[in-house]
Amino acid sequence: MNSSVAAGANCSSALKITAPVRMTTQTALLAQSPMLAIAYVAMTAIDTRMLDRELKKGSAELIILSIIEARARHGYEISKLIEARSGGQLRFHVASLYPLLYRLEERGWLLGRWVEKAGQRRRRFYNLTPEGRRVLARQRETWRTFVHAMGLVTGVDHA
Repeated sequence: MNSSVAAGANCSSALKITAPVRMTTQTALLAQSPMLAIAYVAMTAIDTRMLDRELKKGSAELIILSIIEARARHGYEISKLIEARSGGQLRFHVASLYPLLYRLEERGWLLGRWVEKAGQRRRRFYNLTPEGRRVLARQRETWRTFVHAMGLVTGVDHA
């Protein structure tokens, strides 16, 4: 049975969190203590699509810099390589990919150049700059540290 719990409704603060939760005896008991209900709701009512989106946002730079590391690539190719290398688990739609590429170029991490070939539309190819390579190395180390720490906490060998 699904219901909606207004956590903090009996608190003096103005903060109210409403999330769909499965009503159980445990939920009913926790709902009597608003502070516990907030923690419980926050941990059980995670929207997996939102979580996926946030995880992708947090790792998008690392993913794109890694894909471009070997050689210059254009946006559509980057999108397809991400999908192929992740076994279809990650997808970057071109409409959301291009603003990120432009932002990385503005930061000086990528260098874009237009290439025109006969019979084809012109495409913008992106290369890593020396600064982009340094950023990629730092992001990889940060990612390794994070994955290792998560493994220690969760007992998962590989994230």
